[in-house]
Amino acid sequence: MKNLISIFDLNYKDIWSIVSLAVRLKKGENVGKNLNGKSLGLIFEKPSTRTSVSFSVAIHQLGAFPLMLDAQNMQRKRGETIEDTAQTLSRYLDGVVIRAFRHEDVLEFAASSGIPTISGLTDLEHPCQILGDILTIVEKKNISAPAGLGRVKVAFIGDGNNVANSLLAACALMGINFSLAAPKGYEPNDEILKKSKQAAKQSGSQIVITSDPRKAVVDADVIYTDVWTSMGEESQYQKRLKVFKNYQVNSKLVEGAKKDCLIMHCLPAHRGEEITADVIDGEHSVIFDQAENRLHIQKAILLHLLG
Repeated sequence: MKNLISIFDLNYKDIWSIVSLAVRLKKGENVGKNLNGKSLGLIFEKPSTRTSVSFSVAIHQLGAFPLMLDAQNMQRKRGETIEDTAQTLSRYLDGVVIRAFRHEDVLEFAASSGIPTISGLTDLEHPCQILGDILTIVEKKNISAPAGLGRVKVAFIGDGNNVANSLLAACALMGINFSLAAPKGYEPNDEILKKSKQAAKQSGSQIVITSDPRKAVVDADVIYTDVWTSMGEESQYQKRLKVFKNYQVNSKLVEGAKKDCLIMHCLPAHRGEEITADVIDGEHSVIFDQAENRLHIQKAILLHLLG
């Protein structure tokens, strides 16, 4: 039984297989797999637009039934344990997508349920987002074989959050060169960085963590950013505005990257904060292609785990 809770639940071959399958699905090819007759639950403790809609549509288009479960109205709110919830739902469902505040809660659910469990985002990682982003990079850079990813450099500017953690891990596994610029104290998770550096030794990926955005974007094929204040950190908003003020992706910073550099953002975006409107809405921005690709990659993930 397979889960997708961390990027490290996958290896190099798994990621390329999922991305390649998504490419075929996007083209409308008959891949000989479906989820006919299956039922999947979606439990969201945090707000969601792209993840909830793309998974619901993907499940439906693959022939399965998506059951959206309101976390606020489940018995967990009244003290039912994660273990009891997981074991109960496993008697009804063939798999579950969970967006949770705590990464540990998703791990606990998966350990107790015995059915495929997919993270729709936690405080530590956002694996499905990043698999979709790899798909977008493969498309936009016309990469037909995994070795081609070794020619790509991705620069992440901003908070070393869940998106940054998963992007770091995926780049390390796939041989993509990766640099991240964040203020001191806002770097990626220590354990994920350690695992990523180990993976990079095998893949040939070069990983650079710096506090200098200008250094990070040199020769970058992709500049990626995310909001400075993630869900659950709203009380730090004013503080983070000050801490990250020099980490905005603007036209001046973009000039330091390659001329055909892609601009990526997982959305939602705060124009005028982590990125300026002229950059996110400019000719190099692929943010809505990213968003669309969430649908195609969710299908591929579901077929990989349940097909």
